[in-house]
Order: sequence, then C-alpha cells, then structure tokens
Amino acid sequence: MKKRRTFGIDLPDEEGVNTFPAGKETPAPAPGAPSRRSPMAAAITENADSLRDRRAMEEQIRAENDALAAEHVRMKKLGLIVDLVPLDQIETWKLVRDRVQGDDFELAELVTSIRDLGLSNPIRVELREDGRYELVQGFRRLSAYRQLLAETGDADRWGVIPAGILPRGEDLEGLYRRMVDENLVRKDISFAEMAMLALNYARDPHTGENDPDKAVAQLFQSAGYQKRSYIRQFIRLMERLGEDLQFSQHIPRALGLQLVTALEDNPELADEIRARLKGWDNRSVKDELDILRRVLGRGTPREGAVVEDEGAAPAKPATPSGKAKTTFQLPSRLGQAKCTAANGRLEIRLPQDFTTIERRRLELALERMLNDLS
Repeated sequence: MKKRRTFGIDLPDEEGVNTFPAGKETPAPAPGAPSRRSPMAAAITENADSLRDRRAMEEQIRAENDALAAEHVRMKKLGLIVDLVPLDQIETWKLVRDRVQGDDFELAELVTSIRDLGLSNPIRVELREDGRYELVQGFRRLSAYRQLLAETGDADRWGVIPAGILPRGEDLEGLYRRMVDENLVRKDISFAEMAMLALNYARDPHTGENDPDKAVAQLFQSAGYQKRSYIRQFIRLMERLGEDLQFSQHIPRALGLQLVTALEDNPELADEIRARLKGWDNRSVKDELDILRRVLGRGTPREGAVVEDEGAAPAKPATPSGKAKTTFQLPSRLGQAKCTAANGRLEIRLPQDFTTIERRRLELALERMLNDLS
C-alpha cells in the first residue's frame, strides 16, 4: 500500500481571505469610453434608425409627388399637357369655325411643311366627358394631317396628332376667344371670315349674345378699335350676300367697305349681284371679284393696265415724260413697303434681306401675288 503524500498548504488568516466571483467579471470601462451594449440592444437600435430613415425618405418622395401632381394640374389647366391624339377621336362641331369652307390655297404649303419638317405647334383640344376630344385651335393643322393620312394611308405617322389637352369646364365664350386670338396673332384671317364668325356666334343658341355687333366686342377683344369697326362693316355685307358669295374671304378690305356703303345707299344692288352670280357655280375668285367691281361701276381692268391697290394712297399723276407710274406705301409684317408700279415693272422696297428667305417660299409668294393680279 502506497503511502499518501500530503502537501503543505499555508492558509491565510480569516481577515486576509481572498474571495473570487462565481462568474466572469466584466472589467469597468475606462473613463470617457462608450459603454458596450448587448447584441439585442444593438439590433433594436439599428432597426429603429432604419425605420426613421425610411420614414424620412417616404415623406420626401410623397412631397415630391404632391409637387409634381400640383404642377401637372396647373399645366393641364393651361393646356400645356401635350399628347398624341388619334384623328378619329377629334370632333369639330362645338365651335363654329372662323374659316370659310371652300378653297384654301395655303393648305398645300402647310401639308408640305408638316410632311418635311413635322408639326412645330400642337393643336389644342378639349377633353369631353365621353373620352373624345373637341377641337379648339388648329383647324388647318388638323385638316393637313387628315389629308396626309388620306394620301399616304400611314396611320402610325399621320393617324395621330400632337395636341395640347385642355381640361373640361371652360365656358364656351372662353373657347371661342382661344380660337379667335390664335388667328388674330397669325394675321391670316380675312374680314369676311371674322364677320361670319361673329354672325354665327350670335346665332348660336348656346352662346349668351344675340347681337353680332356686341359679339365682335366679346370675340375680338385683342383687336384694335379700327379693326373691330371694319369687322362690323363686313357683317353688314355678309348679312346681305354671305350665302351668295363663294370667295368672300378674298374680298379686299377697301372693296368690302365700298360695297357696304353702296348697298346701304341702294339696297337693290344686292339683287343685281345675286342675279349675276346665279347659276355660275364654276366661277373663280377673279370672276367673283370682277362682278362686285362692275356693280360698283368700277368695271374690269383692261389687260395690261396698272391697278392701284385699294388700301393705298391715291396714285400720283403721270410723270412729265408721259410714262404712267403709280407709287404708294403699304404696311406689312416685314415693315413699310414702298411700291412703284409702271408699264412692265413692279418694284417693292422693304427693309428686308430677301436672300435669307428660302427660294421656294419666295416663288410661292410671288406666284400667289401674280395670280391675284391676273
């Protein structure tokens, strides 16, 4: 049997007994150092921070969406929202157009321009309750697109048209003003067309005005006093002869005003004009204007004779050399035009460099002018 070995252990006195913790003791943090968190506490804090950041981002996105929606509504009220609208969804019955139905010599130019360059100015339409659209501005542009669709059959390209979409609710008077002001700005609408628009507006049971003269004041607020006076004079002419004339939009201002004066002095002249035009359905613009001039006693100009412009100053007498010459000035969009007409020569001076204008445009403009003079 082995002998037990005993070890000598010196135990301290009770007062100096060292005590040991039952578990691992966490050392005290150093002064100023951050306290350590448990993994669960750290996860909870990180999740709360993430939720706070997400809420802030959602609020920012919501604010941006609200601002975009408000801007969309504002632009929609102004008709600045543009979309491609199918041609067969556009109606033209609500407004009486300020264009006389019939020949439109400039439509071919517009068709060519749109075909080559595209549409630079969208039409304006009003959204209807049934989802279709009512035309407000752009009758000739819409006509050009319809002609291109009929000629080419390309529905992908010409079956839809860029259109500014107006919201529903604007009153009828406001829609008429939009249509009228656009053409007044372009300055390509005749006095006869403006007069007929005022007449038809006054006759429309859906408008609030029955007096054509007062309709002029409402529709043509953007026009000057003198222009509104001319429109009212042409109303008198169109009331008497509007249904008998095929080319009223080509009546010059001076000729129209003289006709009004003559008809007021002698109402029987209207019957004479009707008699001369009756049954002559294939007449031209020149034929119709010649009849109006004959009735006034001005006759038809002799071939080769120089005709003084009706809106110009009186012609100067012949020069001492005996060569007839007519000089006058005319206001135009290009400035004051100084014109000299003589045998075999027509000179027009303007503050304009005509070399900057495309040759084809010059040719078409001169062709129209010479055809009107023929």
